[in-house]
Amino acid sequence: MVSYHGVVETAVIAIESIAVAILAIGVAWVLARAGLHRLQRRPWETVFVETRLGLGRVLLLGLEVLIAADIILTVALELTLVNVGALGLLVLIRTFLSWAIEVETEGRWPWQASATREAERRMLDDENRSRANRNHQA
Repeated sequence: MVSYHGVVETAVIAIESIAVAILAIGVAWVLARAGLHRLQRRPWETVFVETRLGLGRVLLLGLEVLIAADIILTVALELTLVNVGALGLLVLIRTFLSWAIEVETEGRWPWQASATREAERRMLDDENRSRANRNHQA
């Protein structure tokens, strides 16, 4: 007979596995793209910015999925004051990590306007236009 407890634990393990897959595949993808861009002789500074942003986004997504697994585990199975306190501490730590990563990748707090992202987008657009012009002239 399948128990509620077993189903929830299996679901949490599946969600945590998805988070690990997101992190592993995401990091591999971002690093492979960085290598490809360097082989294409894209400027090091541009590759660095794109790689850093990509890694930050992968880490943020992985952390969000892990937080979801923690919430499900605590709320569905072990809703005690001690476990809720532990969950609160875990969410607080992971939220702080998410914010720190966002500040590192975006150059701003999550609740601030995204002037940095717009500036980076313009920089990448300018580079793409200049590359297209070089290819067109060749």
